[in-house]
Amino acid sequence: MEIKELMQTFAHTGKVEWMSYRPGPTSRGEIKVVEEIVVSEKKGIEGDRYKGTNRKRQVTLIQAEHIEAVSKILHKDSIDPALLRRNIVISGINLLAFNDLAFSIGEVTLKMTGYCHPCSRMEQNLGTGGYNAMRGHGGITCMVIKGGKIKIGDEVKLV
Repeated sequence: MEIKELMQTFAHTGKVEWMSYRPGPTSRGEIKVVEEIVVSEKKGIEGDRYKGTNRKRQVTLIQAEHIEAVSKILHKDSIDPALLRRNIVISGINLLAFNDLAFSIGEVTLKMTGYCHPCSRMEQNLGTGGYNAMRGHGGITCMVIKGGKIKIGDEVKLV
């Protein structure tokens, strides 16, 4: 197999495990954990405070497996995904393999635009060493190619 073909070959599809957005005017505001979100090409996640202002960062995703790795690094039993400030938690597929590729979640098509590096809030949210624990495990940023609904349990796969 050629590298290009290998880069588009996945053993399994992924699954949406958890979702949230921030409706308030500041990033420190309330987080709304939801079972379903509506996503549009123009506004990103409907109701989110960002309102699609940064097209390359309309939706953020993180792997459940990376949350588990971070919790082990920090010697914690678990970490509440709300503390990580990402919109969607995915399990069962390597999100980093979607680099520059379009993929679908439910009715929505997204394209990975970059890595979602940790911010200084990780130290505050996770405790001492939280920032460094998240490095390399922060997830990805995406732009919306095709809008629609995403629900807990939806399949994640390459388009």
